[in-house]
Amino acid sequence: MTRPAPRPGASPDRAFQSILGESSAIRTAIALARKAAATRATVLLTGETGTGKELFARGIHYAGATSDQPFVAINCAAIPGTLLESELFGHEKGAFTGAQERKQGLIELAGNGTLFLDEIGELPLDLQPKLLRALQERHFRRVGGTADLHARCRFIAATNTLLEDAVARGEFRPDLLYRLNVLRIDIPPLREREDDIELLARHFLQEAAREHGLGRRTLHPAATAALRAYHWPGNVRELRNVMERAALLADGEVVGPEHILIQHRTPVPAPWAAVESVGEIRIPPAGKTLRAIEEEAVRITLQLTRYNQSAAARLLGISRPTLARIMRRCGLGPRNRPANVRVHP
Repeated sequence: MTRPAPRPGASPDRAFQSILGESSAIRTAIALARKAAATRATVLLTGETGTGKELFARGIHYAGATSDQPFVAINCAAIPGTLLESELFGHEKGAFTGAQERKQGLIELAGNGTLFLDEIGELPLDLQPKLLRALQERHFRRVGGTADLHARCRFIAATNTLLEDAVARGEFRPDLLYRLNVLRIDIPPLREREDDIELLARHFLQEAAREHGLGRRTLHPAATAALRAYHWPGNVRELRNVMERAALLADGEVVGPEHILIQHRTPVPAPWAAVESVGEIRIPPAGKTLRAIEEEAVRITLQLTRYNQSAAARLLGISRPTLARIMRRCGLGPRNRPANVRVHP
């Protein structure tokens, strides 16, 4: 999902070129981001971890009128609350033990550019009024300071949680949510972008091959089907890591399903791993009947898809009734599946 970052002053099209995808879900999000880039309004990006929220924030910044100004990012969950106030707002000399000189905060350092507040839901409750004032009145004070400073930057915030739920629990101020939620862009998870998976996988595969000085890498159709069958809880970030690993594991040009290592699951076994080749035709090992090979392929694919029969049928290129018939013949009913696997019709 990433390409080189756009240069300052990039056109809107170039600013968003790092976000790959042709599905309607991602194109809708990009269209909203382009509209946001034409304004200086506060933006709230919502989406699961790994969906690319910072890419959207950078795209909005670089497609805007102040793209030549700084883009400053901070993860509110990565810094202890005791230090976060000083990071955001700065501090005066002597404001606390160890404050030996004045320090500018990120709001100042962003200037007329953009301050990206990632994981805004983790902002401590006692800091939320200060951020609200910076958003609402465009003023703030350094820690230990008495002078009001002007907040000139644009604010873009991101969250992987429902802030409305945090408000209901008393963990997030409703007035701050209102100020952040001027333009809201919901970034879809990868499982809702099934048509983009192959495009992204091929891009990441070639990116990894270039980065590691490898030869050309291509995806076997079975590997593509395996990628499409997985639910991708880590979203695009997880897909990128999986494809980098696959590029490194493959011995030759073709990346097969046995090279697709997905978290909490063993490598995908290749149904053709023990066959001989004559030209482009693969011949099964001696002693194996066609029926045995067919049944083995079904067993492997059911393990791969965690007994999701729709995904297994798609992966095998057969109909659901055909899969059900082979499962009955093999005795692959509910009694034979692993205890920790639920059957998906």
